[in-house]
Amino acid sequence: MTNQVATDRFIQDLERVAQVRSQMSVCLSKLAETINQAELAGDSSSGKLSLERNIEDITVASKNLRQGVFRLLVLGDMKRGKSTFLNALIGENLLPSDVNPCTAVLTVLRYGPEKKVTIHFNDGKTPQQLDFQNFKYKYTIDPAEAKKLEQEKKQAFPDVDYAVVEYPLTLLEKGIEIIDSPGLNDTEARNELSLGYVNNCHAILFVMRASQPCTLGERRYLENYIKGRGLTVFFLVNAWDQVRESLIDPDDVEELKASENRLRQVFHANLAEYCTVEGQNIYDERVFELSSIQALRRRLKNSQADLEGTGFPKFMEALNTFLTRERAIAELRQVRTLARLACNHTREAVARRIPLLDQDVNELKKRIDSVEPEFNKLTGIRDEFQKEIINTRDTQARTISESFRSYVLNLGNTFENDFLRYQPELNLFDFLSSGKREAFNTALQKAFEQYITDKSAAWTLTAEKDINAAFKELSRSAAQYGASYNQITDQITEKLTGQDVKVYTTTAEEDNSPGWAKWAMGLLSLSKGNLAGFALAGAGFDWKNILLNYFTVIGVGGIITAVTGVFLGPIGFALLGLGVGFLQADQARRELVKTANKELVRHLPQVAHEQSQVVYNAVKECFDSYEREVSKRINDDIVSRKSELDNLVKQKQTREINRESELNRLKKLQENVIAQLQKIEVAYSNLLAYYS
Repeated sequence: MTNQVATDRFIQDLERVAQVRSQMSVCLSKLAETINQAELAGDSSSGKLSLERNIEDITVASKNLRQGVFRLLVLGDMKRGKSTFLNALIGENLLPSDVNPCTAVLTVLRYGPEKKVTIHFNDGKTPQQLDFQNFKYKYTIDPAEAKKLEQEKKQAFPDVDYAVVEYPLTLLEKGIEIIDSPGLNDTEARNELSLGYVNNCHAILFVMRASQPCTLGERRYLENYIKGRGLTVFFLVNAWDQVRESLIDPDDVEELKASENRLRQVFHANLAEYCTVEGQNIYDERVFELSSIQALRRRLKNSQADLEGTGFPKFMEALNTFLTRERAIAELRQVRTLARLACNHTREAVARRIPLLDQDVNELKKRIDSVEPEFNKLTGIRDEFQKEIINTRDTQARTISESFRSYVLNLGNTFENDFLRYQPELNLFDFLSSGKREAFNTALQKAFEQYITDKSAAWTLTAEKDINAAFKELSRSAAQYGASYNQITDQITEKLTGQDVKVYTTTAEEDNSPGWAKWAMGLLSLSKGNLAGFALAGAGFDWKNILLNYFTVIGVGGIITAVTGVFLGPIGFALLGLGVGFLQADQARRELVKTANKELVRHLPQVAHEQSQVVYNAVKECFDSYEREVSKRINDDIVSRKSELDNLVKQKQTREINRESELNRLKKLQENVIAQLQKIEVAYSNLLAYYS
């Protein structure tokens, strides 16, 4: 398959998804408008049906669909060819490819009718627009200067938050947005910050290099930030064409085959565990051998060039399958669920209203009074679930903060073995040279930062699993409370109308939980997140984002600040006391680790105490956010049911209701709502049929 065929299919599929998104967005908007107009009309007839929550939810969902894009995050260590890969993908030498990754500006690549760059600042300054030439000139610095800034722990552009590159590219126009991140070896603090990005993107494109297979830095990053977090990662092994060029005889077919197979074994050994989904091996769908420079050269000569042999066609096909067949379907399925909820709620409200039109005010008041005990039961369910969430919150906050405290206090027990892997970069003889001592201290501090960051990341993964388990348990409880809640609302309807309740479900297998329970069970995506300086797509209640805002403060921000500044001095005195010589290098290394461990242990209790409180607050806020939204949604439902009845009584007291015209109005409302839902069902079914 040529690249053009793969690209054309990708564009077609993105266009189809964009069309379905647009259709559903319009239908949701019309659905909200239909219900809203009916509510306004209710003021001059039998009263509102109190469907405000449905109007609000589908309006938000419509807006999110309209703005929806597939967001891809490009990660990679320095000199891996990230910008070359992106330029090949774009078909133009657009992004600076000679920027040292230590000083790269985070860049968001999105569609725009004209080519332009906007620099966004973090100090409140008005965003600045640049052309591409000035962007490359202003935000590219000499590698030597970059190295100096790194050693001095300074940023080249400390006032810059991120850059937005707009470009009239078809791929971007059809709903792709790309985030080009700083290099992995930028700074530990920025590595931690990238956790915020990875959780807010649909997929990660992890760029590696064939000539440097799975370096220590890459393995560290994968272990700490990717492993076990449920992320979708495409591994792009760049510069695969250089394998042939590195041979003594590039024309030796057997030697080339043997060399490539050896490399494949190395990558497979390191990446296989990241390419398993629910026990299924999808390595061939996630790891790709690319020749970005070859692809770029061909595309610069001819934008429609055949890229067969560069690895791009196979990669594009796999990315297309994941985004348009998997992620898009899941997203649109939730939209359909939301539309079904709004339709069912409207039909139920109409079904309750019609039998009550013939009741006089006194009889109506009597029936409303008769269901007061049931409304109290609904409030009781809210209180019980709220209590369970709060109990879970307190248990988890206490347990996880104590887990962190114990974890930190135990670091000293394994430090000497754990720190071995961070020492190769330390040249002890540099310490003896006064001219190199500062560089040695910088290297030692960086090694310690890496150690602390890795340890913190390992712990956060454990904490995430515990919290995820707690939310799964709350999800099960939400389903049970929702079932009880439904039984009581059915009783209310039966008492009010004197008729059996008709259950409105679109399909036999569909869960009939109330809307608030569906949200609490994680079945609805309504919100958008805002993390790391600019808007990133979120999904419903994302407890990970709440935690990350706190947890990124813990590792580097807390422990390193508390410890590194004070232990470098004692380590230096210990090494000076040895009078380090050639034969004493191993002894010096042992002494360094021993002294570092001693200083670490001395400061750990204070760090454990201070940072465990940060952890406690983070976990508590996570569950508090969940509890606030669940309680609000249940309250809204209870209040709307009461208001619906009060509205009818109020209208009956103030005017004569024309039963015939009101029946026609309510019937018309039902028909219009069902019509919009049917359009959504058809759009969704057609998309499924297209991919089947």
